[in-house]
Amino acid sequence: MKDASVMSTEKRGAVSASKIIGEAVINRQDEDLGKIHELVFDSSTGRLTYAVLSFGGFMGMGNKLFALPWGALEFSATENKLVLNVDKEKLKAAPGFDASAKWPDFADRTWGSSIHTYYGYAPYWNS
Repeated sequence: MKDASVMSTEKRGAVSASKIIGEAVINRQDEDLGKIHELVFDSSTGRLTYAVLSFGGFMGMGNKLFALPWGALEFSATENKLVLNVDKEKLKAAPGFDASAKWPDFADRTWGSSIHTYYGYAPYWNS
């Protein structure tokens, strides 16, 4: 379990990746959506671009991974969790991939545009 005082202080500024990877993700209905599995950076800009969410399965088996635009997540003001403003059913239907399969090419802007559009966010490279 993460120390709440550390997360509260850090969420207003710089946060280490180790504090985010493994962090629980909920939606506005307080439904458990999984945990952050990985973070993806744009190496040319140094910008955090995607969070990879592990969701579904049972006891860690059969989990599917979903790339989320980083801008789609926000830190909870009251808990050590990240909030994704997405209905659980929309997430279940989202394009995903298996951890053991070939991961998407996060640098492919055609793929990235489709992910951003699915979640209703403008691609980070347009801002």
